[in-house]
Amino acid sequence: MTTLVVGANGATGRLLVEDLLKRGQTVKIIVRSLNGLPEAAKNQMNLSVIQANISDISDAEMALHVQGCSAVASCLGHNMTFKGIFGRPRRLVTDATSRLCDAIRANEPREPVKFVLMNTAGNSNRDLDERISFAQRCVVVLLRLFLPPHTDNEYAADYLRTKVGQNDPRIQWVAVRPDGLIDENEVTDCEVHRSPTQSAIFEARTTSRINVAYFMSDLITDENVWGMWRGKMPVIYDKASS
Repeated sequence: MTTLVVGANGATGRLLVEDLLKRGQTVKIIVRSLNGLPEAAKNQMNLSVIQANISDISDAEMALHVQGCSAVASCLGHNMTFKGIFGRPRRLVTDATSRLCDAIRANEPREPVKFVLMNTAGNSNRDLDERISFAQRCVVVLLRLFLPPHTDNEYAADYLRTKVGQNDPRIQWVAVRPDGLIDENEVTDCEVHRSPTQSAIFEARTTSRINVAYFMSDLITDENVWGMWRGKMPVIYDKASS
């Protein structure tokens, strides 16, 4: 089984790549630079590296990169710098999601390809009645106005919900929503819920990046886990946090 990972040299993406390789998966990655990848991952025989800016890849090239993959995982995000937050491309995650889905469809795979998107607990699943307080609703409006990465995350998940939907014959999807991301060295117990159990704005919990990577690997490699969350936006928290 081959998985294409984009955003593979990010803080969570590289952990996902490592975990998939440990599970014996074949992994392709698209990265601008090899700097973020651990040396151990670089030397793996079942790792293929495509060094390119994803925004510069043509549609035809994207279809070739996706060809033969049973899963695509996106850990793309904006750098937390002034340029990364307010510069272009402002729709990095959304554009990559739509183009990768178009590439999957262009290949006309016999079996649906899994698409796993790393998203955020600050984004509501509008397929469900996820009620938030008036105060949080006001903050979200401000985030949409003044924090482009938040809007990008919303649009990317909305693309999967509304443009791919639940019955696409070529693509199945899950959007993983961690809360406040932290760094840990080991996988720990975690909780996975259909919706946030607390406000991501006023009562944020924590989720370790390694737990996110492990859960995304489970979705890709374990059909039971995939069947539980396909077409949904699970929220993941570290179990010990509150």
